Amino acid sequence: MLGTNKFKWMAVVFLALAGSSVSAAPDLQRQGELSYLLKHDCGSCHGMRLEGGLGPALKPARLQSYSVEQLAATILHGRPGTPMPPWQPFLSEQDARWLAVRLREGITP
Repeated sequence: MLGTNKFKWMAVVFLALAGSSVSAAPDLQRQGELSYLLKHDCGSCHGMRLEGGLGPALKPARLQSYSVEQLAATILHGRPGTPMPPWQPFLSEQDARWLAVRLREGITP
């Protein structure tokens, strides 16, 4: 379970994302770039098959309790107090939402 401070932080980020407008999926070229990032960058901590490593597994069964918005917020803003960095300098909200949806569906990098 998330600690109280982490929960408050996630709620603030969730509300910020919920109030923003995010368009449809990234174009096919960007989707390819995001798939590469998922395999090589996310996979370096979460395991090349996303089954866990330094970071937790990113499999659908583990992620179903989190909304797409919560997952996108974690991707964009990281997790304070953990090795999970913020990816916002490199990813848009649209990118983060696309990744979150794919992770919940069970994408295999």
